[in-house]
Amino acid sequence: MQNEENRTLPINEYILDSYALLAYFEAEEGSARVKELLIAAKARKCELYMCVVNLGEVMYIVERERGLSAAQDTLIRIDELPIHIINADRTVTLAAAHLKMDCPIAYADCFAAAVAQLRNAALVTGDPEFSKIKAECKIHIEWLAKQKE
Repeated sequence: MQNEENRTLPINEYILDSYALLAYFEAEEGSARVKELLIAAKARKCELYMCVVNLGEVMYIVERERGLSAAQDTLIRIDELPIHIINADRTVTLAAAHLKMDCPIAYADCFAAAVAQLRNAALVTGDPEFSKIKAECKIHIEWLAKQKE
């Protein structure tokens, strides 16, 4: 697995997974970094993306934990953020399926990884499941939380 320190190109595109957005909303570990990225994106210093599958993941987690009204409020807040939502089209879906074949991670996580891979962007997450991604997949991960060895 690679991180942003191994990357040779300047990073100006980031993919947020559900962990990153939930950390931001819940002021959990890594939320300060997500806030920095949101401020930079608003100032057009970087671009932020999220796959619609991972948006759905955020929504079901919020609804499960806090109810439908909170989920609807969360969606309104997300829509106000400078995040481009990427549809799970054929290219993204097939890339996610290929990653799932090689990496034992949740299928929804494969969509965030696939978008990062396709855009050659850094995947911003704290989800330890992403540590299972093989180096040859060339997914650049910016960790929001320190990973256990």
